[in-house]
Amino acid sequence: MHPTVSDYVQISTSTTPPTEAQCFAATPPPTHRRCFTPQAIRAAYNVSPLYAAGFDGHGVTIAIVDAYGSDTIAHDLHVFNQAFNLPGMCGEEGVTCSSGMPTFSQLHLQGSPATKPQPGKGTGQEDKSAWALEVSLDVETAHAMAPGANILLVTTPTAETLGVQGFPDMMNAEQYVVDHHLATVISQSFASTEEAFGSSASLMHLRHAFVSAAANGVTVLGSSGDFGSAGVIKTPVHQGGQLLPNPAVWWPASDPLVTGVGGTYLCTDPFNTTTRTVDSTDPPAECMNNAGQEEVAWIAAGGGFSHVFSKPSYQNSLPAGSTAIGSMRGVPDIGLQASSRTGALVYISLPNAGQSGLQCGSSPCSTGWYDIGGTSLSCPQWAALVAIAGQMKGHGLGLINPALYSIANSGKYAGDFFDVTVGNNAEFVQGYNATTGWDPVTGLGTPNAANLIPDLAAAS
Repeated sequence: MHPTVSDYVQISTSTTPPTEAQCFAATPPPTHRRCFTPQAIRAAYNVSPLYAAGFDGHGVTIAIVDAYGSDTIAHDLHVFNQAFNLPGMCGEEGVTCSSGMPTFSQLHLQGSPATKPQPGKGTGQEDKSAWALEVSLDVETAHAMAPGANILLVTTPTAETLGVQGFPDMMNAEQYVVDHHLATVISQSFASTEEAFGSSASLMHLRHAFVSAAANGVTVLGSSGDFGSAGVIKTPVHQGGQLLPNPAVWWPASDPLVTGVGGTYLCTDPFNTTTRTVDSTDPPAECMNNAGQEEVAWIAAGGGFSHVFSKPSYQNSLPAGSTAIGSMRGVPDIGLQASSRTGALVYISLPNAGQSGLQCGSSPCSTGWYDIGGTSLSCPQWAALVAIAGQMKGHGLGLINPALYSIANSGKYAGDFFDVTVGNNAEFVQGYNATTGWDPVTGLGTPNAANLIPDLAAAS
């Protein structure tokens, strides 16, 4: 089990966000990248009309679940909000709380280790700095998309094991959130291949929080993974595990009670903060080589068909032209921006150079701005959109998958989703192509938020 951050590049060490030119030059060709600000992302997914109508997630709480946490997140969130002129949150550093202000709070179950690398000759699977990077990504991008929503960062002190400590601790934490009515949306930017568990039975023992969530109006979302259609098992530990030779999917996104979120290259204009406009001129190559495409299926987006869960009834009907789903659950359900080559800007504080535990090229990473990608990026942003739908509805939506597929089959598909029809996720093993309608890379597609979110609220 590990955070689904696929790639990160440090762009600058300043508290001022980098320019697009700095992003273009951050990596050599052919891996040049573009960076997205919160305002450019909102434009790409047509979110601003929701804000104009008074819907920004106000009154709804998003629980973000991560291992370890980050001891600098209150500071990092403040730098991020100041840099992009976003509303402050009660609980971030340097902010005076006032009535009606959204809150940022933290729930540390069983303690909160310091943000530093694992000491000694460990397994390498307890990298606290990697999870701290995940925390900054999750919290900052969720707030940027739903600036009025409350955020509860829920952390556990273990990450290295599947069925002994890591996943059980996380699922128990989510059970606590549901039982105590602390949030109506849960974002999970972590995953493990289904085959990595000792048995299907051991995996099934972990899904109790999802059952409770569905029964209590809580929506649970999960990143689909960052190894394309491939699976990874944990052994041999000293080599970082190994790739499986055949296609596989990742849990919890593969669970029918979870909304699996896949990913794309976002090939829209990063300078445009008002409208969704295609940009086939600027890097990366994936956008330049697919002229006219606003989004391209991300090569590393997790997706495929479960080996544990049967096809749920809500996947019985799909939009015309979709990839067929056989007898097993298809993953993911939806998609959003995920590639770091068209990634989001995130700010994080890290220990002094040489002590962070993260490498940026040949040098240790340090405090500053990063361009980050992975289905870790698509999941919290989608959770924020669900929070906005929950504000519209006046209560939690619970499992949204039946509503998503119902909308896609109701004649509203073209207006509510941006269909991603090019690209594939065959990065490591034989994968799947993006197709018209649903496919095992981007699901039903990405959201035209101004249309889909009101329909989602109404249909849930």
